[in-house]
Amino acid sequence: MQIVADRLRELRHSVDLSQNKLAPLLGLRQSGVNRYENNQCEPSIKVLLRYADFFDVSLDYICGRTDEPKGIAYSGEPQLEKLHPELDEFIEMCFDPKSPVNKRLKKTLVQMLEDETK
Repeated sequence: MQIVADRLRELRHSVDLSQNKLAPLLGLRQSGVNRYENNQCEPSIKVLLRYADFFDVSLDYICGRTDEPKGIAYSGEPQLEKLHPELDEFIEMCFDPKSPVNKRLKKTLVQMLEDETK
């Protein structure tokens, strides 16, 4: 499919890599990258997944089903169950720079890291 070839080329250009430099990063040969980008052969699902993982895009994007790199069903945030609302609220407070808990959390984390390196 031409759209797949175009997207693979665009992704490579977006990070300013040559085919020669990208190929080993994906576990491919330069000639394979060239054939995929010129629509001379279609990449396997395994190869498409390597591209998707490397460039952090969805297969929907690579296949042209969407123009959003994250894809149709991917929100970028894990959908976690709300088992402990109080804990969720505490975590949100910890990451709020204006929260008084934030300084304590930073101090605790630094202390934990120091203890871990001993």
